[in-house]
Amino acid sequence: MKAQPTQKADVAWRDDGVPVSRRFNDPYYSAADGLAETEYVYLAGNGLPERFRPGFHVAELGFGTGLNVLAAAKAWQASGCAGALRITSFEAFPMAAAEMARALAAWPDLDAFAAELVAVWQRGGRRDIRLPGVRLDVIEGDARDTLPAWDGAADAWFLDGFSPAQNPELWEAQLMREVGRHTVPGGTCATYSAAGAVRQRLADAGFAVERLPGYGRKRHMTRGMRSGA
Repeated sequence: MKAQPTQKADVAWRDDGVPVSRRFNDPYYSAADGLAETEYVYLAGNGLPERFRPGFHVAELGFGTGLNVLAAAKAWQASGCAGALRITSFEAFPMAAAEMARALAAWPDLDAFAAELVAVWQRGGRRDIRLPGVRLDVIEGDARDTLPAWDGAADAWFLDGFSPAQNPELWEAQLMREVGRHTVPGGTCATYSAAGAVRQRLADAGFAVERLPGYGRKRHMTRGMRSGA
């Protein structure tokens, strides 16, 4: 896979401690409780941890603070599933390690995972990151370039880019088709977004799409299942 040029995240901090992307004018997670949001939208939305099995592979658009990955790691460890959970995340604007540490400090329950992730991140590690029960690859660069070149296929997708109104590039029809192409038959996706265009693009990519109640102040979210199960 050809290396992609990387630009760093441009982060501001609100008074309540939530990091916000200046580039996209959007917070990285819910002010109400980012971890609870992740567990509701990305874990439960993909039927996890119930669907975990040896060899399970999660893929993600938008690594951000690493919160989704650590929540998945915690759920995998609690499930008692054998082997390691594979996670591949695509990120165009990676955070600095110090910003990641500051964001993740809000959840002491994740400290055991966060400390290892931040330490590796500080050293420049991005591929084959080993966390308790997890093997993580973070592929930096524009996902419109890097995802088509990926040779993997996911059992579940966390679609966690910034708002489609602020970051439309990460929700383009062609990229959603690549998500579908890199999903196993019967695999799933979930996102906080319920925008009509997002749901239509996922449907066009081969997912049976549902609109579900959202987390917190979000009225709705989206879940999809790839045909061919």
